[in-house]
Amino acid sequence: MKMESSVEVDVDPETAFHAFTDEMHLWWGNGPIDAWDYSRTIGRRIEPGVGGRVLEVYQDDVLELARITAWEPGRGLSWKSSIDDVTIHVHFDAVGSRTLVRVEGEVPGVEEARRAGLAVLRMTPQWLPRYLARGRRPWPTPDRLMVLARYERPASTARWLCEAFGFDPTSDIPDDETNVSWIELRLGTSVVVIQGGGGPMADQGNLEVFLLVDDVHEHLARAERAGATIVQPIKTYGFTSYVADDPEGRRWSFVQANLAERA
Repeated sequence: MKMESSVEVDVDPETAFHAFTDEMHLWWGNGPIDAWDYSRTIGRRIEPGVGGRVLEVYQDDVLELARITAWEPGRGLSWKSSIDDVTIHVHFDAVGSRTLVRVEGEVPGVEEARRAGLAVLRMTPQWLPRYLARGRRPWPTPDRLMVLARYERPASTARWLCEAFGFDPTSDIPDDETNVSWIELRLGTSVVVIQGGGGPMADQGNLEVFLLVDDVHEHLARAERAGATIVQPIKTYGFTSYVADDPEGRRWSFVQANLAERA
């Protein structure tokens, strides 16, 4: 099965290629859901040339995400995922003074179409042009406090928040109001996440606070000693977190902070 996404960027193919490959650590998202291990991640790196690696980089280690199988500066590159059965091809085609960046993904069958190795297919059209439009500056590192808000019309509300309050979306806001899982809005280092109001999370209320803490295991032990109701024990899915209710039933999520980013 083959899938494709594309986006035009306002630079020439050589510049687009080098921004994509040399500066992946700057244009790739830096929120809690944008890494395999958010608490340790410094960034991402693409090693140049055939045989090079696509890496998630930690202070003392790396996670190999893929191996480069084709490398043509200014024209394109390909890699084979090291984490699942996905092959990626990225093409840089001149369109006048601009560049059409095309990302192709190949998987064995339909059931593999949501594999993690395909994330670059979804996120390149979202993050790369925004990075270039910002003058090749990354998003600021998120603050320790994040707010998750649930709305019955999350997409239209997110658009209104951007217009009225000056938030910047980190990706396109969908037209469809259904199945909105995560719309991330930024204002400086502040993050507001918009989700739909229904579904399995509806009983958690319309507003939830996320706080990033230095040691989530130590923090959980402290909360348990104080008698907090632990709604969800520590789990890791990109970021490591637990969920607790305070004495009046307000819900709090505590996330392991990325201390490496703040070193």
